[in-house]
Amino acid sequence: MSEMKFTDGIRAKAKALNLKVAFPDAEDLRVLKAARYLIVEKIAQPVLVGNENNIKKVAEINDVNVDDIEIINPASADVKKEFGNLLFEKRKSKGLSLEEANSLVESPLYFAGLLLDTGRVKVVVGGNVSSTGDIIRSAIHTVGVAEGISIVSSYFIMVFPGNLLCFADCAVNPDPNEQQLADIAFSSAKNFHAVTGEEPRVAMLSFSTKGSASHPHVDKVINATKILKDKAPGLLVDGEMQADAALIASIGERKCKGSPVAGKANVLIFPDLDAGNIGYKLTERLAGAEAVGPIVQGLKKPYCDLSRGCSTDDIINVASICSLMS
Repeated sequence: MSEMKFTDGIRAKAKALNLKVAFPDAEDLRVLKAARYLIVEKIAQPVLVGNENNIKKVAEINDVNVDDIEIINPASADVKKEFGNLLFEKRKSKGLSLEEANSLVESPLYFAGLLLDTGRVKVVVGGNVSSTGDIIRSAIHTVGVAEGISIVSSYFIMVFPGNLLCFADCAVNPDPNEQQLADIAFSSAKNFHAVTGEEPRVAMLSFSTKGSASHPHVDKVINATKILKDKAPGLLVDGEMQADAALIASIGERKCKGSPVAGKANVLIFPDLDAGNIGYKLTERLAGAEAVGPIVQGLKKPYCDLSRGCSTDDIINVASICSLMS
C-alpha cells in the first residue's frame, strides 16, 4: 500500500464522520491552509482557537479565505468563566488556584482541551508551533488519561508497499515499566484497528525470543506480555520475541512454533524509546517506509501532537487519523 492510498483512505473515512476539529496553534499558515482544505473537502469542521485578529492577518497576507471557518478567541469567549471553573475543579487537588485556572484557559492549548472535554469539538490537533511537552501537559490537565490506562504514549503507522505496520512507542516514553508497556501495546492495538480496519497482531519486541536470553530487560517484556494477555484476553499478542521472529514467517515458525503472531505481526511494541525511535527512523530511511505520526494516544479523547516541522498535508492526515480515534 502506498502512502497516497493510505492517506486517501483515512481522509475518506474521516469525511464520512465530518467531525469538529480544534486547532490551538492556529496563527500558522500551514494550519489555515489545512483548515481550508478540510472544510472544502468536507473531511472535518475546523475550529481555529486563538487571537482572531492575528489569525485573520495571517490569512489575509497569504490570501487564504477563513470567512466561513469558526474562530474562537479564548480571551473573550462566552465560555471563558465556565472553563475556568471547570479547570479549577479538575486541578485544585494538584494545587491549582481559581485565579491560575482562569489565566490558563486563555491559553489556546488549554482552551481547546476544554472544548474537547466538554464535547464542543471531537478532536484537537496542535504541536505545529507548541512543543510536545506543552501539548501532552495541556491534554492531561484538560481531557485526562483514558480509564484503565497508566500512560500517554504515541504510535506511528509505517506505510510499506502492500503493507501497514504500527510502531510504538517511538516518541514519548524513554523507559516504560512493564505495566506501562502493556498499556502502550493495548492502546496501539486499539488505534491500529480503528485507523486501518485490520485485526491487530501484537509482537512484544526484545533482543530475546522465548527465553533465548536472560536479562532484566527481557523480564520486563515477558511480564508486560502477561499483563496485556490478562487485560485483553481476546487480543492476538505474543512475546518476548525478536523482530525477525515477529515479521518473517519461516523464522517465526522456527522460533515460536504455533504462535498466533510470530511471522505475521502488524503491531510492533518496542521495549523502550531508544529502540523505538531508532527502529522507526532506520525503517523510514533504509527501507523507504513512510512514517505517519507520531499520533498521541492513551487520553480519554483524541488530543494529538504534530511535529513542528510538519507540512499542511501532515496536518490534514493527523486530523483525519484522530477523527477515526474519536
